[in-house]
Amino acid sequence: MFKAIFTNSFGILFSRVLGFLRDMLTASALGANIYSDIFFVAFKLPNLFRRIFAEGAFTQAFIPAYAHSKHKSLFSANIFLLFLSIILVITLLVNIFPSFATSIIAVGFDEKTVELSEPFVAINFWYLPLIFGVTFLSTMLQYKRHFATTAFSTALLNISLIVALLLSEDKSQNEIVYYLSFGVVIGGILQLIVHVITLYHLGLFKPLMGGFKYLRQKSQLIKEESKRFKKQFFPAMWGNSTPQVSAFLDTFLASFLATGSISYLYYANRIFQLPLAIFAIATSIALFPSIARYIKNSDEQKARYYMQKAFWFLAFLLLASTIGGYIFSHEIIWLLFERGSFVAKDTLISSYILQMYMIGLLPLGLQKLFLLWLYTNEQQLLAAKIATFSLIFYIVFALILITPMGAAGLALAGTISGFIGFGMTIKAFGVKDFFDILRNKKAIYLLVGSSIFTIILIVLKDFISVYI
Repeated sequence: MFKAIFTNSFGILFSRVLGFLRDMLTASALGANIYSDIFFVAFKLPNLFRRIFAEGAFTQAFIPAYAHSKHKSLFSANIFLLFLSIILVITLLVNIFPSFATSIIAVGFDEKTVELSEPFVAINFWYLPLIFGVTFLSTMLQYKRHFATTAFSTALLNISLIVALLLSEDKSQNEIVYYLSFGVVIGGILQLIVHVITLYHLGLFKPLMGGFKYLRQKSQLIKEESKRFKKQFFPAMWGNSTPQVSAFLDTFLASFLATGSISYLYYANRIFQLPLAIFAIATSIALFPSIARYIKNSDEQKARYYMQKAFWFLAFLLLASTIGGYIFSHEIIWLLFERGSFVAKDTLISSYILQMYMIGLLPLGLQKLFLLWLYTNEQQLLAAKIATFSLIFYIVFALILITPMGAAGLALAGTISGFIGFGMTIKAFGVKDFFDILRNKKAIYLLVGSSIFTIILIVLKDFISVYI
């Protein structure tokens, strides 16, 4: 288990380091202004649909269904064609009506800004069908416990964007956004290519092609399996989409705030997502196929054993990240972004937003672990209900906090809803079972260790502040 987690974590970390280099170059080239807001909106739209249709919801519904399927090649081919056709239709509609798509996600943009955004939204959206292909192939690789290709392939997107930024040096800001947009599409193509190559080398490409070849003649064999998948997918899609809806609402509400607010949220959230990705998401990805197999084979005791090991692993790492990220929020933003067009005022605002995000890192990260239990037991509908309540609380607190706190209020609203969602997930998992995990001497180590770590960081911060 830990080998797979470390493979995922290292791959994600490598990609995120390149991502931060990309963001540093982006911040230097564009700063926090109308053009940076335009690019982040254009890139956010395909990512919104990617996370709803392609990544979380698809994986959470597909792996348990694929594990139970008696005709895996036919089943996977059928699901791939169904989803790809839907995604292509959405992509074409966005390219035909880019102004409408832009207006949906950034209502606060005026007519001129929407018009400026249209070509970038259209270009960026072609990333969606490409990354769905990547997600589909990566899900099959995950089932075979191959994680390295997917973990490291995201780096190709960041490399593509870094090259685009370097090639666009000394260009106008409008031209820079064009370079970045085409860089997104090229990055998606590269990711797809490496997954196809890996599938071929592992001997999985031929069975998949066989599924496409015989799908029409033998579609009746998977009729019930496909129905079952669709029944589980739509609740999973809604449950997985609520964080993306929250991100969409962040952008929607921030577009009514001062220029640069969308960019401040983006830069702060990128840092927040680093420990969430390399610890919580990497662990969940690595653990999910194994837990699904144990549940399928009615070995619940083994599944709970791995859940407990993963819990303490995550708890230590996420708590340390929370403390460090909160205390050094200003120093992190200053180190990564304050250069070129990104000035001291931008650092101050972004660091405050980062603190509001970091408060919710522990519950949000641990919730991903316990949601595995619901998904592997095919309780996608229950997970969707939990996500719905979390979203409602986010909306309420976002509307309450946006006036006194601005963009930071939106980040804090997400944190509050994360605590609420975590509590509801623990209730669904079983409060008694959760406290059985907590009744461990590791809890004392966690408390004492975090206290000492906090004191050390506060002293270190005072020392560093003298030199900044």
